[in-house]
Amino acid sequence: MKVLFTQDALVNAGAERSHLEILSRFSPDTEAALVYFYPKQELKSEYEKAGVRLIFLDIPETYHFPLAISRLVRLIRTEKPDLLISCLWRADIITRIASWITGVPLLGTLVNDSYSPMAWKDKKGLKYKVVYWLDRLTAGIPVHWIANAQALADSHVKTLGLKKETISVVYRGRRVIAREVRPKQSSSDKTASSGDDLSEKEGSIESSLAVTAVTGDVIARTRYSLPRTNVGEDEAIFSIENSFNQETASAAEDLSEKAGSIESSLAVTGVTGDVIAREVRPKQSSSDKTASSADDLSEKEGSIESSLAVTGVTAVTGVTKHFISYGRLLERKGFQDAIHAFAQVLKIYPDCTLTIFGEGPFRKELEDQIQILGLQDSVFLPGKISNPMDLLVSNGKEHPTSDIGHPTSFHCFLFPSWYEGFSGALVEAMMAGVPIIASDIPMNLEAVTDGKTALTFKVGDPQDLFSKMKVALEHPEQMAAMGKEARREAEARFDIEKIAREYEGVVKRISPPQPFPQELRDRLP
Repeated sequence: MKVLFTQDALVNAGAERSHLEILSRFSPDTEAALVYFYPKQELKSEYEKAGVRLIFLDIPETYHFPLAISRLVRLIRTEKPDLLISCLWRADIITRIASWITGVPLLGTLVNDSYSPMAWKDKKGLKYKVVYWLDRLTAGIPVHWIANAQALADSHVKTLGLKKETISVVYRGRRVIAREVRPKQSSSDKTASSGDDLSEKEGSIESSLAVTAVTGDVIARTRYSLPRTNVGEDEAIFSIENSFNQETASAAEDLSEKAGSIESSLAVTGVTGDVIAREVRPKQSSSDKTASSADDLSEKEGSIESSLAVTGVTAVTGVTKHFISYGRLLERKGFQDAIHAFAQVLKIYPDCTLTIFGEGPFRKELEDQIQILGLQDSVFLPGKISNPMDLLVSNGKEHPTSDIGHPTSFHCFLFPSWYEGFSGALVEAMMAGVPIIASDIPMNLEAVTDGKTALTFKVGDPQDLFSKMKVALEHPEQMAAMGKEARREAEARFDIEKIAREYEGVVKRISPPQPFPQELRDRLP
């Protein structure tokens, strides 16, 4: 069977990356080529490396529909495919008209909730009405549809008048992150240099959140030092037996007297270690208990680079909490909500950071918001990154494209989008096992379950997002457990190998059982 798959361009975005993952996994008896129209080719080398055949029709931005349709019709006449598949609005319209002209059946795709009530809030003017009516008037051309979420299927039944029985749901998938199993070490080698090494010894406790040791009303956490080049320099957390107030934090002697002997510390890996590693240390004699500083004390306890910073009577903030989000910088992505919520978080936990990767037309508004709120030292917009999932699984190591001023080991993924399709970024965070806070839009709730695999908040509500971020900071062990469960869920439901088979199964079921007769192909316009 021969398939031509069309999309707008090769930009590094969710749908385009999903198609790369799917098409590269089609079986040998499905001959698939990807046709793209417009000259944005960020993912070209990755498609070529994956062995996907590419056909570029070289259409000038931004529309030029008549030219695009004529070139696609000529290509269809040359290639004689059994089936067309289109994705994204411009490619959809072009391919529907070409399908109608040539008679080659078309499989449509639904990847975004573009016409929901929330979506219309940021779509103003005649342009979007034309877009909608072109979409609706041509929606009868595809013979079948693939939606990447059930909520999308239901929405388009209402907005485009599609028939439920013509829609199949195939979720987006991502690769399962390999877990490295290492041989057990002797007791002399049991150090906190690698959470992965100790995962086998500690019962394979799978956690991706930097764990806070909570004793009474005290949350004791450590700071990162820069730069860190291996897992052995990861964060360490001292477990203190009793709470203490802010005045005692500057004196290690007072701290020692209040906490008793410090018996152990926890070294936490990055997101792929998925373990909590514990190292038991000998108690110090009283002569060793100096009042130099918490950093001096940590060096005496094994040269672990950490410090304790007290921010209030009930909260000690020492481990910097790094929140991460990524996507196109668009208003509908809700990053402004995340920044507003984070500003409140920073008042309580001043050593936290928020990093939002991506580019887009909403950058200026976000930069202005950061300036107005005075968050320049805590909120970062580093720009595009080729493969954001690398950050989620970086194990605390510096990422080569990161220049944001702190280690790229992130502890919580924020997904504040107002409306979406089924998010590949959300699946990536689940696969990494990093704890998640996501908006409660229907597509997200098909991926995560509130309180089980993530925390969810009311979409468009920064105050509710703040409350969930505060919960994440104050209950890291519960968040770690949810990250672990999210990873299990993702591996069972969203493994790209499984998703690619499901997608190809729909393609084969919808395509003609026999190739078009040659004489019919020769008569195509």
